[in-house]
Amino acid sequence: MSSPLTADSGHQADRPTGSGQQAAGPGRTPGTGPSGTTDPDRSTGTGRRWTGLGVLVLAVTLVAVDATVLSLAIPSITETLRPSGTQLLWIGDVYSFVLAGLLVSMGALSDRLGRKRVLLAGSVAFGAASLLAAYAPGPGWLIVARALLGVAGATIMPSTLSLIRALFPDARERATAIGIWGAGATAGAALGPLVGGVLLEHFWWGSVFLLNLPVMVLLLVFGAWLLPESRDPRPGRWDMLSVLLSMAGVIGVVYGIKEFAAHGLDAWSTPATFVLGAVALALFVRRQLRLETPLLEVRLFRDRRFTAAVLASLISLIGLSGVIFFMSQYLQLVRGYSPLSAGFAELPAFVGSVVGGLLTARLARRAGARRVLTVGLLVMGLGIAVLGLLRVDSTYLLIGSSFLALGTAEGVVYTLSADLVLGSAPADKAGAASAVSETAYELGAALGIALVGSIVTALYAGSLTVPAGSDPTVAGRAGDSLGGAVEAAASLPGDLADQLLTGASTAFVHGINVAAWVSTALLLSAAALTHRLLRPRPQTPPPTAPTAANNTPTAAATTGEASPHAPATAVTAPTPETEPAAHCCP
Repeated sequence: MSSPLTADSGHQADRPTGSGQQAAGPGRTPGTGPSGTTDPDRSTGTGRRWTGLGVLVLAVTLVAVDATVLSLAIPSITETLRPSGTQLLWIGDVYSFVLAGLLVSMGALSDRLGRKRVLLAGSVAFGAASLLAAYAPGPGWLIVARALLGVAGATIMPSTLSLIRALFPDARERATAIGIWGAGATAGAALGPLVGGVLLEHFWWGSVFLLNLPVMVLLLVFGAWLLPESRDPRPGRWDMLSVLLSMAGVIGVVYGIKEFAAHGLDAWSTPATFVLGAVALALFVRRQLRLETPLLEVRLFRDRRFTAAVLASLISLIGLSGVIFFMSQYLQLVRGYSPLSAGFAELPAFVGSVVGGLLTARLARRAGARRVLTVGLLVMGLGIAVLGLLRVDSTYLLIGSSFLALGTAEGVVYTLSADLVLGSAPADKAGAASAVSETAYELGAALGIALVGSIVTALYAGSLTVPAGSDPTVAGRAGDSLGGAVEAAASLPGDLADQLLTGASTAFVHGINVAAWVSTALLLSAAALTHRLLRPRPQTPPPTAPTAANNTPTAAATTGEASPHAPATAVTAPTPETEPAAHCCP
């Protein structure tokens, strides 16, 4: 199955026939889609389908905004709830941890119960969890609320992408739709800090969660009206053991990596948690290979396009998310920007992500998926490398150019990766395949905050110089986080406060510099790996069939000869393995 972003107009497999309606395939009645849904061209007019896409983009944008909107609220949360450094990291990344741990399970659940039904149910849960987060009385409650938001978000993300496949059977229309969807997802992540800045300028930090409620009401009303139901017609049974193994595996491995980066091997629980998580993932894969109807079709990873797209999403977000998470603190606590000003400072990332997502289809058709995905990862790496040159008093030109490059490249990488994943999977497994793409995205975001965040935190604590004569309690709070240092400085005399703030700012920027170089190395490695995985496979001609003595037309047809008297030549027919190279890879 070729990717719609890169398939040429000659491919008819994804096109409606004759009157604009899909022909009925084996085992289904006319007007019924391959995924157990009514064909969009019969049940939904063209305008209504594109309006339905707007509902899906609204949903994915909201989930993406929620992943980053909290970044500008961190200083306010630190002042109000007084979380420890570890709790602060959990507040930032528990949402993505839980989201990543449940996406595959929820994607498979949507294939079984119906993608529209799961999407709408998840929207209700998302609104309820937002209320809890907005009025959380302490850091522990906020962590729990963010985890519940992750559970609800896991029901929304895969359903949106798989419903696009149900709404748009035509390859070129689907390419445009995925481009708009990808622009919404990446723009939402980039828009989060700006939205947070506007709200925090006038309201308390909980307002960033209350924003979800009116949007969820719109989603429920218009989603129930405009979206078609879509499900796997042969879903099989729901394997709860697979659900538990996948969640335990992802969370165990990520937690182990996070704790190792933060504290090393000081506690025996760190390697034990990692090993248990790895064993759970191994058992999960083994079980999926044996089940008749697996929760996740792991054989999809045999397709190099699928594997390359998943790895590109995972590694790019590891490199990107952690640095961006701490740049919001840099702008407010080091440079003294207000939340609104910091949000506007990150606006180039939003603009770039929208432009990149919308241009992806055109770029991929002209240059090929291999080249576009590789260059996108390289540009992301260079954009983050610029932050390796960051200083306490750097000009905004350096910061803004980095954000613009990162946003544009991420828009391209995210959209193209999602399309490659969706185009590699059977239509009736669209939910599970979409979930793999989103899992890579969210897992990368969680690992990025955990790993890069741990690097910044460790280097900050190790290089911070506390002024002599400071109270040990004040020194301890200053060494916990940059926000703690700013708060501690408020209780010190003028000269000591200035020395503490200068030392804390310098130590924090040093941590960002090192983290940026580590992230750059990850992204350059991802570019090289993607370029290798998407390389064209040599097309081996099949053996030439023996030519009959009388050169009958049947023999000519068998050998692919143009005429009964022409020399026998083998004609290489396109195969599932060679087709991606022809259409995706230059």
